[in-house]
Amino acid sequence: MARINAPSWDDVVTRTESALACGALRSFDTVRSVIEDGGVRFLVRQAANLARKEEASKVAAKATADAASAWRDPFSPCEASLRVGDIGARHFLLLNKFNVLANHLLIVTTDFEPQESLIHADDFAALFACLDRFDALGFYNGGAIAGSSQPHKHLQMVPLPLDGHALSIEPAIEHARADGVFRAPQLAFTHAAAWLDDDDPAHAHATYLQLLDAIGVQPLDVAGVMHQSAPYNLLVTRRWMLAAPRGVSHVEGIALNALGFAGSLFVRDDAQRRILETLGPMKLLADATIS
Repeated sequence: MARINAPSWDDVVTRTESALACGALRSFDTVRSVIEDGGVRFLVRQAANLARKEEASKVAAKATADAASAWRDPFSPCEASLRVGDIGARHFLLLNKFNVLANHLLIVTTDFEPQESLIHADDFAALFACLDRFDALGFYNGGAIAGSSQPHKHLQMVPLPLDGHALSIEPAIEHARADGVFRAPQLAFTHAAAWLDDDDPAHAHATYLQLLDAIGVQPLDVAGVMHQSAPYNLLVTRRWMLAAPRGVSHVEGIALNALGFAGSLFVRDDAQRRILETLGPMKLLADATIS
């Protein structure tokens, strides 16, 4: 598969600076802490102050109200101040407007495609075009139960190292590395992983389909478009890929998306943090993969 052009890291930095200056980009301040569980250091972010918590509540309330009204696709057209640039002809790179992690990016299909449709080879081509320009963790929330808030297909990226730290689950994956699809015993949640021996998007796409099969997510034809049969989360780096099935969207009131399986969790307040400390991140993630 031929390589396609993608914006550079300098393009991301320049757009971020201008979006912050004009108020288009709204970053949430958080307080960070670490919970070690099962030999993995989970980075936990908590909303930093009351004003931010109230703003987050208002955003959530607006999202609920929007869901009950006529839906407008926020990616078509997208907010111009947040658009970084095109990735080939079928995708573009967008800053996440309400971000918890700095430089949180979205890879969005130019034309509408449903988030529950399968990730295509050209979606992987767009992702790896970006990974060629800068190291990052790519991830996908396959449906609302998996943490997706928008039905227009979009992959996501956060730069590596994550807040200056290597991904905490990577040693477990490296230790369990095997040919083909494998499981990392140190990770207590249901998952399937595979090592990527090259950066070929076509190979990554084939590996993705193998991982979905391993976690019980099958292709489903919906009006001629291949969809997922069940929700799931996906993590993709230059080196490996991991998929986890999803049974529920929240555990004990704590919302989870793909970043949780990478070792990065977000809680709204002290009450949720105490729940996380009591239950343990691994148990939280294990419960999220059970229906």
